[in-house]
Amino acid sequence: MSLACGIPLLECVYCIGCVRWVIKRCLRTGGHDSETWEIASATEFRPIPRLCRMILAVYEEDLENPLWPPLGGYGMDPQCVVLRRTYEDTQGRSTPYLIYLDHVNSDIVLAVRGFSFAQSSDYAMMLDNTLGKKAYDGGFVHNGLLKAAEWVLESECRVLTELLGKYPKYTLTVAGHSLGSGVAAMLALLFVQKRDMLGCIERKRVRCYAIAPARCMSLSLALRYADVINSVVLQDDFLPRVPTPLEDIFSLLFCLPCILCFRCVKDTFASDYAKITDPRRLYAPGRLYHIVERKAFRCGRYPPVVRTAIPVDGRFDGVVLSCNATSDHSIIWIEKEAQEALNLMIEKEKCMEAPSTQEMSKEETIAREHSEEQTAALQRAVAMQVPYAYSPSVYGTFNMTSV
Repeated sequence: MSLACGIPLLECVYCIGCVRWVIKRCLRTGGHDSETWEIASATEFRPIPRLCRMILAVYEEDLENPLWPPLGGYGMDPQCVVLRRTYEDTQGRSTPYLIYLDHVNSDIVLAVRGFSFAQSSDYAMMLDNTLGKKAYDGGFVHNGLLKAAEWVLESECRVLTELLGKYPKYTLTVAGHSLGSGVAAMLALLFVQKRDMLGCIERKRVRCYAIAPARCMSLSLALRYADVINSVVLQDDFLPRVPTPLEDIFSLLFCLPCILCFRCVKDTFASDYAKITDPRRLYAPGRLYHIVERKAFRCGRYPPVVRTAIPVDGRFDGVVLSCNATSDHSIIWIEKEAQEALNLMIEKEKCMEAPSTQEMSKEETIAREHSEEQTAALQRAVAMQVPYAYSPSVYGTFNMTSV
């Protein structure tokens, strides 16, 4: 009898939790995640639209006769494509990618395309992980994405080493979208940790841009590599916000109510402290750039604004109930909004346009500010008892240009 009386009480508690979760999510928009962040400058945001177009170029079979060029074209010289790898070439070990020699921007770019629903190998890569399965460099990473990155590095290290030796002043940039963003982030880790495979490349020459990033590394790694990895999120994009492991999402693909029920209960009763102190929990990597183009309780789109930060807490931890959650994940739409945002930044800064010497000084100022922000983020992580987080004075290598 007492057990039967307790069942309605449990149902009431569960319903209250669900209602609270729904109210929080319905009143929350993607713009709330970054409302306290700084506004990004055109100088630091400039590479992102260009790299989005390079990722889109991976989908083309013939760049000289493209089938789906973005507005204004890809801006690439087909003769400068060093190599291309398709699914047949990778045999399912990685999503397709290309290496492009960008002479205009003094950059060697490795662009990785995103997830394909038609490829079983992409599902296998995504499902090859469980929480805490793969430890790496004082943290945890997604096992399947790391294995894909290791295969790419092993396959292309000779080509990359030759290019880096031939063009010693060029940077090495790896960029990816969706599932490819996870591979790109893992490649950035490998480039830094195994730099002897690339002719002892300096850390400052390595850059990574994860477009619509997957949650692929623990918080300590995300902060320590914020000087190398940059994540770009468009408004309400679902992937950086889904704390449920990727393998669980697709294993429960045919039981969506199970996911919603599970997330509802867990988000309601799990404390922020428990989330931050879980060493296995994965996050979007590096410095975050958030493109915001919609406002709460208003219809239509507004001129996009880009905000940036290296947050310790609030790294897109909350799921946003939005009809744009999937469309904001599209690389086509991200490229369009990123380019529009960059044009607005340039137009706004045009009246303050400086000579080249002052422009160089501005780049140095931004680099110094980013370094100070990363140091502050690491110190805050230590104060918040984030697992495996190191104070810069103790760890001492994340900001060294020679590492």
